[in-house]
Amino acid sequence: MERPEPELIRQSWRAVSRSPLEHGTVLFARLFDLEPDLLPLFQYNCRQFSSPEDCLSSPEFLDHIRKVMFVIDTAVTNVEDLSSLEEYLAGLGKKHRAVGVKFSSFSTVGESLLYMLEKCLGPAFTPAMRAAWSQLYGAVVRAMSRGWDGE
Repeated sequence: MERPEPELIRQSWRAVSRSPLEHGTVLFARLFDLEPDLLPLFQYNCRQFSSPEDCLSSPEFLDHIRKVMFVIDTAVTNVEDLSSLEEYLAGLGKKHRAVGVKFSSFSTVGESLLYMLEKCLGPAFTPAMRAAWSQLYGAVVRAMSRGWDGE
């Protein structure tokens, strides 16, 4: 597995990880803008959200945001040994597949992640940083894709 530039990843994540919920909300707001069809996948107690805003302010969804930011944090921590996360990420892929997430949606999640990093870091988010994050996210999605394979 090709390794992204660890220092660029860590350095840029430091700013984001100070307020994960705030930045995670930016990521998901962007995701719903780009792919509104994902909204109905989030249902708690069989309740459909009437709007992205409704979803983004629900306690259950905020919990999901926290989990997603934790997964990214784990990937950042293990950036030099992503293969140690393969099983965990494949399991995560399976879970997403089970609730009806299409594998293709993960490219939109990647775009939303880069958007959030850019919003958070501004001019400090350099092309080299963007490339490192694209590489890291690509590796995470490849591992998760095993949850869609062979079933």
